[in-house]
Amino acid sequence: MAPPHLASAKKNATRQGRLIVFIDESGVSERPTRVRTWGVRGETPTVQFHFNWHQLSLIAGMHFTGLCFRLHEGAIAKEQVVEFLKALRAHFRRPLLIVWDSSRPHRSNLVRDYVAATAGRIQLHFLPGYAPELNPVEFLWGWLKRHALANFCPDTFGELRHTARRKLKSAQRRSVIIASCWQQADLF
Repeated sequence: MAPPHLASAKKNATRQGRLIVFIDESGVSERPTRVRTWGVRGETPTVQFHFNWHQLSLIAGMHFTGLCFRLHEGAIAKEQVVEFLKALRAHFRRPLLIVWDSSRPHRSNLVRDYVAATAGRIQLHFLPGYAPELNPVEFLWGWLKRHALANFCPDTFGELRHTARRKLKSAQRRSVIIASCWQQADLF
């Protein structure tokens, strides 16, 4: 059962013909996410990685049947958030209801000004504080880090970027992953 404020937002979005898109950011780096693995008996598996690593930031928007994403070197700031909103608006060509957390870039004046300039084509809804379990994109990040990129040790930043993009494109084509993210979110 959805929390009351999300249920009313869903009803209003349906009435207005809006597509509901949940957005979140995350990051991966050249330092691998280490998880359990199999190994030859008596030989401990080793993971070798660089101690100097770059960060690759990810932003994704997930709707009920698909997802869109972008990759950025370094941290995602308000400018990248606005560019992502512009890309979503151009891609879907219909009114959007954006649901996300209250992070600093999401609450910035630049984002608010852009949303105001869309003349109501984009509406924002903020999730309650400390409730990542309500955002299905969080579960996409969990899948990406703990399954798709688990124990992955790239030699270069370019290899990390290429592999992360390839894995996220794979998730776009696999409706089972998108459905499982929605199923795990405590929304409906």
